[in-house]
Amino acid sequence: MKQTINQHQFEQAFRDHGRLGGDNDNFSYEALELLFKYFEDSENDTGEEIELDPIAICCEYAEMTKEELLHNYEITIRYPSLNSEEEQEDIVQRYLENNFAFVGKTASGFVFLQH
Repeated sequence: MKQTINQHQFEQAFRDHGRLGGDNDNFSYEALELLFKYFEDSENDTGEEIELDPIAICCEYAEMTKEELLHNYEITIRYPSLNSEEEQEDIVQRYLENNFAFVGKTASGFVFLQH
């Protein structure tokens, strides 16, 4: 059985599972917008439906700040004082694009498939 949902219903599913609007927020609203569009595009490109499972999405995808990514994935930026903030973010984004499924960038960080 299939149910088509909109972005609001997508966000509500995360609220219903305690993953949005509380202490256990996994994503910002902006990140959820990116993920919703990412999943819609994927369904359109492949013709395969994606099951909405907020817990699985929270386990498989992440939104991290530049600092968290630098620390967690040991990304090295040579001579950070010589690179602007924007250049450092470009380096991190290229790392994600080369090593993960990069979903997009939010005001607070980067959204990507961790596996």
